[in-house]
This record gives sequence, structure tokens and C-alpha cells, in this order.
Amino acid sequence: MEFEGFWENVLRYPRYMVSLIFGIFFFLWQQIQPLFKNPVTATVILTLIIGSFSFLYFTLKAMLGVNPV
Repeated sequence: MEFEGFWENVLRYPRYMVSLIFGIFFFLWQQIQPLFKNPVTATVILTLIIGSFSFLYFTLKAMLGVNPV
């Protein structure tokens, strides 16, 4: 039969996606980590990260029309 390893192959993709995402975050952390030695750059980086997530959250909330109960 042609589909012998089909589901086994399909189940590999989520593991690949998770390892890819962790790899990206690990790489980014290695690049940003030396900047945290200076308190000013650490504050700026944390502000940018929090601001980016807030912007994404509120944009998606407005686009999808999600309202808290």
C-alpha cells in the first residue's frame, strides 16, 4: 500500500514546528543576552518586547472582534 508511513510522517511535522520555534527563540536569546548587561538597553529591550506583544494583542482583538465578558 502507498500510505504505509503516511500518518507517521504527518506526526513528525508538529515536532519539527516546535523544534523550529524553540530554535528561533534560542538564537534570538543568544543575540540579545549580551545587551542585558547594561540597564538602559535592558529597559529599552523589555519595553519593546512588551509593546510589541501589546500591539499584536490589541490589533488581533480589534480585528477579530473579541470582547471580554
